[in-house]
Amino acid sequence: MINSSDLFYLCSLIEYIGRKQKLERRYVVNLLGEKHIRRIYKQAEVLHCEPIEKISDEYIEYLNIPGGDYDNISSCKYTVPDHWTIGKVYQRLIEDTLEDEELISHVIKVYNSWVSDGICDYNTDFYYQPRSYLALCYKENTLIA
Repeated sequence: MINSSDLFYLCSLIEYIGRKQKLERRYVVNLLGEKHIRRIYKQAEVLHCEPIEKISDEYIEYLNIPGGDYDNISSCKYTVPDHWTIGKVYQRLIEDTLEDEELISHVIKVYNSWVSDGICDYNTDFYYQPRSYLALCYKENTLIA
């Protein structure tokens, strides 16, 4: 059974760390690794009681997450969605495409897919398409006309 609230927090934290460290989200997920992603998901109910900035800093320091040069925020020509909005997009996509896989494995798989690149390109309309469209694009492994 998926806890949507905990998955939302996990995805929002990944987005926050990615923005702060200027890293592609797949890179953040791969640096966190399955063990820490699982821990964040399981402890999300408690972690969300602290500011996300504090939790982000703790994971960045603990795992020595480096800074990078991926800056999809300053390159955005339009209104930048906040980390909670993008966390919600990922949460829904993960829920809508999870089939027989274990949840955390699927989280890693989604973040390592081409769809993640599309979601992070805020100069397109991809991230705010209907959730059913995003799920279909992910399942079909292509943009759907």
